[in-house]
This record gives sequence, structure tokens and C-alpha cells, in this order.
Amino acid sequence: MRTATPKTIALWSLVALVGAAGWTVLALSRDEEVSAAWMVAAALGSYAIAYRFYAKFIAHKVLRVDKRRATPAERLDNGIDYHPTDRRVLLGHHFAAIAGAGPLVGPVLAAQMGYLPGTIWIIAGVIFAGAVQDMVVLFFSTRRDGKSLGQMARDEIGPFGGAAALLATFAIMIILLGVLALVIVNALAESPWGTFSIAMTIPIALFMGFYLRVLRPGRVSEVSLIGIGLLLIALVAGRWVAESSWAEAFTLAPSTLVVWLVAYGFIASILPVWMLLAPRDYLSTFMKIGTIVLLALGVLVTLPTLKMDPVTDFASRGDGPVFAGSLFPFVFITIACGALSGFHALISSGTTPKMIQKETQVRMIGYGSMLMESSVAVMALVAASIIDPGLYFAMNAPAGVVGDTVQEASRAVANFGYTISPEDLARAAEDVEESSLLSRTGGAPTLAIGVSEIFSKVTGDSLRAFWYHFAIMFEALFILTALDAGTRVGRFMLQDMLGNVYKPFRNVSWKPGLVLTSAAVTGMWGYFLWVGVHEPLGGINQLFPIFGIANQLLAAVALAVCTTLLVKSGRLKWAWITGIPLAWDATVTLTASWQKVFSSDPRVGFFKQRSIYQDAIDDGKVLPPAKTMDDMHTVVTNSTVDGVLSAALAILVVIVLVDAARVCVRHVRDPLSSRLSETPFVESKTVAPAGLVATEEEKAELAAHERAKAGSS
Repeated sequence: MRTATPKTIALWSLVALVGAAGWTVLALSRDEEVSAAWMVAAALGSYAIAYRFYAKFIAHKVLRVDKRRATPAERLDNGIDYHPTDRRVLLGHHFAAIAGAGPLVGPVLAAQMGYLPGTIWIIAGVIFAGAVQDMVVLFFSTRRDGKSLGQMARDEIGPFGGAAALLATFAIMIILLGVLALVIVNALAESPWGTFSIAMTIPIALFMGFYLRVLRPGRVSEVSLIGIGLLLIALVAGRWVAESSWAEAFTLAPSTLVVWLVAYGFIASILPVWMLLAPRDYLSTFMKIGTIVLLALGVLVTLPTLKMDPVTDFASRGDGPVFAGSLFPFVFITIACGALSGFHALISSGTTPKMIQKETQVRMIGYGSMLMESSVAVMALVAASIIDPGLYFAMNAPAGVVGDTVQEASRAVANFGYTISPEDLARAAEDVEESSLLSRTGGAPTLAIGVSEIFSKVTGDSLRAFWYHFAIMFEALFILTALDAGTRVGRFMLQDMLGNVYKPFRNVSWKPGLVLTSAAVTGMWGYFLWVGVHEPLGGINQLFPIFGIANQLLAAVALAVCTTLLVKSGRLKWAWITGIPLAWDATVTLTASWQKVFSSDPRVGFFKQRSIYQDAIDDGKVLPPAKTMDDMHTVVTNSTVDGVLSAALAILVVIVLVDAARVCVRHVRDPLSSRLSETPFVESKTVAPAGLVATEEEKAELAAHERAKAGSS
């Protein structure tokens, strides 16, 4: 074990002081201006310490990662789903796959409660819950040939709880994908610039895949530079297209985008991972990480002031215009992916364990990627908190609340307790070359406004519109990479379930099963996407609460599986690492589920909302924001579906938790009665570093490996 040197002690003491200073200012400042730089300092200091110490402790002391053990990618390499992938490319793929709409949308919506509650949960949640879940699930799935979360639950908890877990995880996955796709539609609808730029990332990624596979194998840095260059060209060309005769071809209505997204999801989920998925995610990761780093630097250079209150009145009253409900439990449900996300467990037990080279890489890829996503959530919260609160509420409240004109929006915002003039609302839209910014729900436009606010202070106001559209494209790219990886994971999950009935489905690369299950998955999330696009109450405002609840319920399933596996594998004394986050998540999420099903407030309770609109239909009335009787029937149908889903998912998750507790108690009483489905040890012949940069020991090991290969040839 290495001994700490005075230099390293001084360095980590400085990091701790920076983080502590940030937290102190955020916690103690009242009725005075606070720079967003303190939020960035608190986050980065906390992340660095967590990764260096807590993540390392879990990986080596608790999980006992073994570099001598061959991973599924090495043992089962078939070039389609199982494929050993360079750790840098895989880090990019995993980060791109997990960092979808959640870290962008959730924190923006949660800013309604003020910046302080969100900041605390994003940072503390990721360190002790979200990143831990991702790393532990990735480790246990890698030990089981990359099995899905639902299948691991079935194998380790038992057929009853496992069946509930399989159903719950698959249903939740479909909901999550539908809402992710809805955010893309809201960001790209009627935007030729964004649509063209996003479309061009597909041929660029295909070229990168063939370049790495056929033309120049292993030249990761080389193809990265080429890909970044092509991506920047596509971004600049998007503006030319938007101002040319081609603009009409790329100006798509929401319904048209739905069709294109479903078709893309189907094709992306059946192509080999090396051809589109991995290079595309790797490409988008450069843009994502680069933008977030530049945004953080922009905050440190321009030192923007946090204009949103630390804690708003909506936090206690629960009557916010962006989403209804009090701070507990809904701020934790709304933020979701930035702190703890069940969706990540599906990626960690889906594509990534089938591609990872070494067990020792789970810390960097599992824990490290989640910290990166959390930093995105922090920057999204910063962006939402530095703009005028009046503009924030005008953009994020549904059209039925703020109206269709700047005059109506100004009056509505005044009723919320904030002020913004019609002229200021019109000017904000003109500054970014948009016809209107009213009710641009989904979080993406709000983040884009914040990004343009920060970057334009560095480059000048003349580029404000460019930065706004750059951010829109950046966000859509973020989400689309999660959509294609998520669809493939959904396909794996459905194949796992059907494999229990018809054995050929267990081979995830079996062509007929591959096509059938991909079509089924895209068709199901396509339904939710279509519903969201045509929802009178606002697709995001109506669907995001169930998205958050479903996501956190899925996290409860993942943490229950992790806790069960820690207990069954002889790590009982470390079960608190996932057990404590599980207890918190279950408490918060089941409380939210109960309120969404049984609340008497129609803004919160789905069934109460349904009954009010159904009574109005019976009386022949049309209630706003519905405009026609068809809209009224749509609200009733969607509220019924949402309420039934919320109740059913909560029941399924409770079954999983009870059955997992039973298995743990049985193991403690009689350890010999437990059976693990872990794959037998096979010695690895692969040599690869654990982190981004190889240590001196790893460099020597790589050199010896290369000499041995040269000698044998």
C-alpha cells in the first residue's frame, strides 16, 4: 500500500478546503448576492474526494475487483454485443448512454424549489447513492456474463420477486425511453439547425466505427480528432442549412420527429455495437464533456450571480407552476438522474458489462461516469438559476398557465410572485433568434438560455443566438445517445424475459429474436412518445413526474439486488453501502407514488385529475387548458394510464423489496442454503489499465505483454 506523501496530503487538503468553502457560502448566504462559482467549487471538491477515497474503498475493499479474471467481453467476444472495447471509448459510450435527459431536465425543473435543495441532493445523492449503484451493478453484471438487472433479480432473489423485478424494470424502461424521446422532440421541433446537426452525427459515427474497425484499428486518438472536426463542421453547417432553401426539409413537426426517432431507435438497436453505438456515443461524449468543462470555466470567468432564491415559497406550499408537490418528496423525484437513476442500472447491466475489458475498470466507468453526469446536473441547475426568475417561470410553466402572448405570460408570472415585462420576454426571444420562448418546457431551452448567457459574456452578445442553438443541439445529442443505448438495453431485457419461455431468445445475438424484440421495444416507447406529443396538459409537465417515480423505483430494485448480492457473496458487513441508499430511496419514492395515486389535489393526484375531467365531460364542459372535447378525453385516458402505472409499479417494487429482505434473512440464518449464479473464474489474457492514464506498474505490464506477443509471433 502506498504511503501518502506531504505533497499528496497538501493537494487533497486544498481540494477539501475548496469544497468546504463552497458549501459554507451556499449554506450561510441569505438576502445577498451569491456567485454560481461557489456551487461549482462545492461540487468539484466533493466529487474529487469521493472518487479518490470512497470509490476506491468500495472497488478494492468491498467488491474486491480482480484484474486476473476474464470479463464476458473477452470470453464471449462475437463482434455484435460482446466486444472488448478500449476503456476510453467505453467510458465515452457509458457516459453518453446514462447522461440523457435526466441531468438536463430534472435540475432545471427542480430550480422551482430554489437552488439549494437541488444542489445538496445532486452532490450528496451521487456520492453515496447514484455512483455507488452504477459501479456495484456493473461489477455484479460483469461477473454474470452481462445479465440484465431483471434477470439478475430473478436468479438471485427467486422466481417470485424476480418476476416482479423483470416486469417492473421492463415497464419502467419503456416509460423512461418515451420521456427521453419527448425531450428530443421538444428541442428539435421546427428547428432545422438542430435537426440537421443531429442527423449528421449518424454518418459521422458510422465512419468512425469503420475507421476503428477496418481502416485504422486501435487508433482511438486519431479517429477522435477526425470525429470532433466533422462534428464542428456539422454544427456550423446547421446554421447555413437553416438559412438556405434546405431549411424546409429539416423543419419537422413533432409528429414527424416521432416517426423518425422510432425508426432510428429500431435500426440503432440491431446494428453491431462497434458500427454505430460505441463510436457515436464516444463522439458525443467529447462534445458533452467539452461543453460542460467550458461552461464551468465560463462560470469561473464571468462569475454570474444566482438570481433564483435559495429556497422558494413553492417548496413548502407545493403549488408550483412547473410541477405540483412539496419539496419532500418531489424535488428528489424530479432531479432523478443527476443524483440517483435506476436507468443507469440498466446500462450497467446491459451494453457496458458486455464491452468492458477488465474488472478493475468498473471504478472509472461506473463511479466516474456518474460523477461526470452529476456535474452536468449541477451546471444545468446553475444555468436555470442565473437567468431572471420571471423568464424561468414563463419558459417552464405550461401554455395553459402562462397563455400564448407575452402580455398574458407577464401577468401570470406576477401571480407567481415574480416580475418580468412583456418587452423583456419579447427581447429574450429576439436575442436568440426565436419567435417565442413561452412554455418551452422540457428543460432544454432553459439550459440553452443559461448557456448562451454565460458564453456570450465571454465572446460577446453578437454570438448569443449561436450559443443558444449550439446548446439545443448539444442537449439533443446528449439525449439521443441515451435513447439508442436504452433501446438496445430494452431489447436485452425483453430477450431475457422471453428466454425463460423460449430458449433461443437467451442468445441476445440470435437474429430473429433480435429483430422482433427491437421492434416491440421501439413500438412501446413510441406509444408514450406519441401520447406526450399530443398531451393537452403538456407532455413534460404530465409525464415527468411518472418518469421520475419510475426511475427512482427502478433504482430501488437495483439497490435491492446489489444489497442481496453483497449479503449472499459474504459481504454482509458492507451491505450498508447499498442498504442505506435503498432505505432512503424506497421511502422517498413510495411516498411520491402514494401521493400521485391518492392525493386529493388534482394537480398532484392522477385519479383525482381524471375524475374532475370525467365529471366535466359528463356535464358537456371543456376545462382549460383543453380546447376541445377530444382534448378532454385525452386527459382522462392519460391520467388513468399514469395512475394505474404508478400504482402497479409501486406494488411490483414492494414485492421485490420484501422478497429480497426474505432472501437476505434466510442467508444470514443459513448461508449454505444460498446459491450464487456467478460465472466460474477464467484467467484473463488481456492487459489493460484500470484508469484513463496508465500507472508506471501498468505501463511495465503492458510493455511485457507486448514483448510476449512479439516473441510468440
